[in-house]
Amino acid sequence: MADDRVKVEAPNQEEKDEISQKNVSSNGESAAGNQALSKRQRKKLLKQQKWEEERELRKQRRKQRKQQRRLERQNHQEEDGGDTQNARKRLRREVMPSALRIIVDCSFDNLMLIKDVCKLHKQIQRCYAENRRALHPVQFYLTSLGGQLKQSMDEKDKGWVNWKDITIKMEHYSEVVPKDDLVYLTSDSPNVLEELDEKKAYVIGGLVDHNHHKGITFERAKELGINHAQLPLSSFVKMNSRKVLAVNHVFEIILAYLEKGSWQEAFFTILPQRKGAVALDQDGTADKDSDSDSDTPEQTEKKD
Repeated sequence: MADDRVKVEAPNQEEKDEISQKNVSSNGESAAGNQALSKRQRKKLLKQQKWEEERELRKQRRKQRKQQRRLERQNHQEEDGGDTQNARKRLRREVMPSALRIIVDCSFDNLMLIKDVCKLHKQIQRCYAENRRALHPVQFYLTSLGGQLKQSMDEKDKGWVNWKDITIKMEHYSEVVPKDDLVYLTSDSPNVLEELDEKKAYVIGGLVDHNHHKGITFERAKELGINHAQLPLSSFVKMNSRKVLAVNHVFEIILAYLEKGSWQEAFFTILPQRKGAVALDQDGTADKDSDSDSDTPEQTEKKD
């Protein structure tokens, strides 16, 4: 019977020599490849290999950290019984809109440089944001909007057209609100505002001019025959600088007054420290201990 098994013949000498040459060539190329890498490249390659090997370990660590944070949040919520969340809900319910109207008069566009118009734009953005989060938000108006200011808003804040709880008009404020309701807030007015009347509309001059047009808002108010007044700043605060405040500072002081019911608290909550504001005693002298009041930010009088 014939043997059907396949016979494997051993390679002859010539084939052995060929295989040996291939192995030598392959090893030579590998050695040459290793020698071609610089020390920095080999170090980088090893680092990459180690990073790949530890990929799963890093993933596991991230998962553990995430679980740990979740447990900490759950424990914290259980400890205070959800008081934080309930406080937020109560705060939302306590928001009571005010009938008070505040108008930013933007009719001074042609008196400002573009850089000052951009500053006014930012101040208006701040007013809008603060009013949205206020405990007693006011009825906010922008009037005489146009020119450089509108161009700045269109270019840098296109979302302004979707602003909520604000009335924006191209017309002058005297065409939007009855004159008898208007009170122009200007530091040049001899009249001091003792309290806010919710039936009135208080006008803030939308002007950033670095004192190039002193008294212009007061003159405009007199020309139009409307009431005018200044905030009672001098009755409560001594300042190292002029009493002229930025648009957003006046706006925020009014919001703070509506919340706190105190001009002094409102002033010291909002006034920037660079103004060097110091509280006044009842006799009109600076209170040296005014900066110790924990309800107000520290205010330090600058030395001469």
